Amino acid sequence: MARASFDNSQSSESAAEPDVDAGAEQTRRSLLLGALATTACLGCSTEAGAGEDPPGSDERPQKGDLLVFSEGDQEGKLITAADLKVGGPPVHAWPKDPTSAVVRSASRLNEILIIKLDPADLDEKTRARAVDGIIAYSAICSHAGCPVTAWVKSDVGDKEVFKCMCHNSEFDPRAGAQVVFGPAPRRLAALPLALADGSLSVAGNFMGKVGGTQPG
Repeated sequence: MARASFDNSQSSESAAEPDVDAGAEQTRRSLLLGALATTACLGCSTEAGAGEDPPGSDERPQKGDLLVFSEGDQEGKLITAADLKVGGPPVHAWPKDPTSAVVRSASRLNEILIIKLDPADLDEKTRARAVDGIIAYSAICSHAGCPVTAWVKSDVGDKEVFKCMCHNSEFDPRAGAQVVFGPAPRRLAALPLALADGSLSVAGNFMGKVGGTQPG
């Protein structure tokens, strides 16, 4: 009888061993899956961080910033005086930090219109901000904040002007981009320019408010 009792006890222990092994294996798998999940999340976090705009990319143009094309085949390249024809058309540009090489394109309010005109056609204040007849303004309409994209003959004169196609506001770059037609309440903000080794650069902050007064 004692022998039989011993045999039953040994059998019970043997039967319990697979359960212990199975539990350990399950724990090991859970830990492994948890580690893999953590690694995957860290990878996602790194990828998301890499897609963020670099510091300074949404800051307004700074004195000394270089100007680069914001569109077209030359997008990202420095704009030189030789890239501009007298009388237009204007080119669209972004400011670029010359030290960090960060293009300040994270804010649409930083887009700039650059045009070269005959210095004799510019009024005194506009000529003072220009360099060799090259002048720059905000490319954002002061009415509803639409982009100013057209260079066309004015509806109220024979000169070509900047035109916002959203609500037909027109601005004369020769006279500080003052409004000559349409609902815009004020002129486009002006940006003083300089030349740095043949390339255009920013000589100061925007003069005037950038952006619209009404929702688009």
